[in-house]
Amino acid sequence: MSSRRPSPLHGARPTRADLAAVDTTDPCALDDVLPAVPDTLRLLIVGINPGLWTAAVRAPFAHPGNRFWPSLHRAGLTSRLVDASRGLDLADEQDLLDRGLGITNLVGRATARAAELDREELRTGGAALLGRLPRLRPRVVAIAGITAFRSAFGVPRARLGRQDPGTVAGWPEGPGAPVLWVVPQPSGLNAHATIDSLAATWREVAAEAGVEAAAS
Repeated sequence: MSSRRPSPLHGARPTRADLAAVDTTDPCALDDVLPAVPDTLRLLIVGINPGLWTAAVRAPFAHPGNRFWPSLHRAGLTSRLVDASRGLDLADEQDLLDRGLGITNLVGRATARAAELDREELRTGGAALLGRLPRLRPRVVAIAGITAFRSAFGVPRARLGRQDPGTVAGWPEGPGAPVLWVVPQPSGLNAHATIDSLAATWREVAAEAGVEAAAS
């Protein structure tokens, strides 16, 4: 059974008043999507932080303009196109978990834009993620957003794609250490990414994580 809190909007899309009412001081505005058994986690997707819409409906990447779910489906990582704009359906959540996918964020606090986060919040979030990896034991970690990644891990010259984990202080080493990718931010505000280009990246990431294409 899911431990995620249901949306207080009961399946309705948030209104402007709902968005304005989001508590932007709450350090945990959104629950993770994570398996109960860590060894089943093939791919851990790490967003920057919840947006207001995402926090209002308590579902990851929930804004209708976000390209996350369409690109994941086009890449074959989900068996159907997920609509999280009113909350994440329990069947869709279970499908992710059954396929070895998990979702979390660097920072738990909701903001209207990720740019509202300060560097210290991102660094704290990066350190917290490093601390969780030995317990979660994912095969691959994919962080969505190069600018936030640079700030969170102190690697100002990092580029999108597969990373050299040796450049990230504290990254796990040795057999079984997770592979690190940084993928483009899927927000509709990112003019440099399309559903097709994001899907192509997800296919590469999924192949390395051992996530097979879903049957549509």
